[in-house]
Amino acid sequence: MTDEKAARWREERRAAAQAHGELLANRQRAESAQAQEQIDAFLRRALKLGPTPGPLMARSYDGRSQYKTPLVGWYLRRDETVAIDTDGKFYVLTTPSSLSARFRGVTPEPSPPPLVIGAGGKDGESLDMSEALARVLNR
Repeated sequence: MTDEKAARWREERRAAAQAHGELLANRQRAESAQAQEQIDAFLRRALKLGPTPGPLMARSYDGRSQYKTPLVGWYLRRDETVAIDTDGKFYVLTTPSSLSARFRGVTPEPSPPPLVIGAGGKDGESLDMSEALARVLNR
């Protein structure tokens, strides 16, 4: 292969990878928008009819420690590692272990909500957002 052909091939591969990345990002944004619609519908019902939101805690990655957060909302998983707050923001409530966090707490950052919580994890660990929200409403 000549240098010119190799350079052209590399450029084609780079362009294909960039196009693939853009398609993936667009799909993730669309899925996140759908999940946010589900969360917004949940909030309208839950804030009117219950269940009552409660304080949300974050867990250390190893699961041994819990830390206070300023958040109030509902846990979406039984292991209490994923939640939404009363403003409809989605949180993954895991954090590194920290001595100072035991006293000061932590302030998790919201992330875009997925349509499937835990997608790509072990079998049985993924959960549709709609199913998670329905579980909270039926408690």
